[in-house]
Formats: sequence, C-alpha cells, structure tokens
Amino acid sequence: MGDMQDFKGRWALVTGASAGIGVALARELARNGAKLILTARRKDRLDALAAELTAKGTEVRIVTADLTEPEAPKQIYDVTAGAGLQVDILVNNAGLGQFGEFAASEVEQELSQVRVNCEAAVHLTRLFVPGMVERGRGWVMMLASTASFQPVPFLSTYAATKAFDRYFALGLAEEVAPFGVNVTALCPGPTESEFFVVAGGDNFPGAKKMISRRMQPAEEVARLGLEALVRGKRTIVPYFAGQATAFLVRFLPVGLITYMVAKVMRSAR
Repeated sequence: MGDMQDFKGRWALVTGASAGIGVALARELARNGAKLILTARRKDRLDALAAELTAKGTEVRIVTADLTEPEAPKQIYDVTAGAGLQVDILVNNAGLGQFGEFAASEVEQELSQVRVNCEAAVHLTRLFVPGMVERGRGWVMMLASTASFQPVPFLSTYAATKAFDRYFALGLAEEVAPFGVNVTALCPGPTESEFFVVAGGDNFPGAKKMISRRMQPAEEVARLGLEALVRGKRTIVPYFAGQATAFLVRFLPVGLITYMVAKVMRSAR
C-alpha cells in the first residue's frame, strides 16, 4: 500500500488543468512533492496556476493544447516524454459535457465530447503507459463520473463517454497491475467547478437546484482520488450519496432508471 509521498519528485501530467478538479489535482500533487506538467486550452489560466505553484517551490511546465484536435495528444507527448521527461503520473482529467435534447444539440459539441473524453484519453494513455510498464512503476487516473453507472437522458453522450472511461480504466488496470502500474477511475458527482454552467445546465433549473444542494469541494475530490490512486484502488466514488447510488442502480432495471431520470430532467425545464 502506497501513500502520496510516492509522488514526490516525479513528473505528473494533468490535462484540463485550467479549472475545477484539474486545478485541485495539480495543487494536491504539488503539495505532495510532484513536479507538474499542466495542459489545457487556456494559457492565461495555466500561466497563473504555474506561477502560484512555482512560488511554493514546485517545478512546473505548461503545454497549451486543445484535445478536440486529433494531433494534440502526440504534441503533448513530444514536448514531454518525447523530449526526455520521465512522466510517471498521468491524470486524464480534461472533459466536456452538454445538457440538452440530443436531437436538437450542436453536432460538433456531441462529437467533441467523444474526442476529448474518450479518444484523447485513450491516445494519451497509449503514449505514456508503455514507459511506465518498462520502468515498472506508474499511476494513471481516468476522470469518470457517477454518470458512468447509468444512462442519463438529456446528458446522454456525456454519460456514455464516462461509462467508457470507467470501463477502460478497469480493463487497463488489470492489464498493467503486474508491471507495478496503478490505474484508477475517479467518479465524482456534483462538484464545485465550472462544469454545470459550461455544459448548459442552467437550462435545467430544477436539476441545478437539486445538484447545488450537494456540491462537493473540488479539493476534497482531488485528495480522495489521489489517495485511491496511490493505494491502487481501481474505482473511487468520493462521496457517500454517490456510493449509494452506484450500488443501488445494480439492482434496478435500466429502463426504470432512464425513465425516472428523464422525468426529473423534463420537469426541471
């Protein structure tokens, strides 16, 4: 069983490090002595976070990249591991969501969720994991969600991509465990971040009211997720209500779950 001191002095790559859970993960890794490679689209935010962490003694590099672009993962790899940095910790945190009716949604937004949440995460993992396997150590975190445990109407693509992330993490974890590499699916629920607003959740005021009552601090999600990662836990739901939901949905018919969720979402409009 490891502890977070195992991260000390090791390079950690955090995607989506410009806001929310990504920022919290970066700060928690830095607090435990990791060196950081921060990547996201918004360079100004990366610069601000890098300056904050550098002032506290953390070695930080930034890579501005847009993971909706197919070539972005290889570009990130080329300027990090490809340039000689030994990346032992990969945090696939970047993600997109979109509330709304699928038939009326922007096609590009639906496809971007698949590109970032699935394709880019798989591509980055495929690029960095071989080095971890060769060295006999490493840690990979996949940001899934409590939405990964059941279909979520009006958030259909997002929930499906997060189910992909969780199952990808579970399968990979079994493959690479003999080589000393830990893989964890972090499955947060409503978290204090920009996600709800950016994903168009304001169009569902009832859902917003329900979710806002139980927002979990991003710092707590990050700490619990990284503790699980270093211990080799393969799935972590970082709050009790989410754990209960993930357990209960095993025993309910999928049709009933989707009907109930759709009813709540429709009544919230």
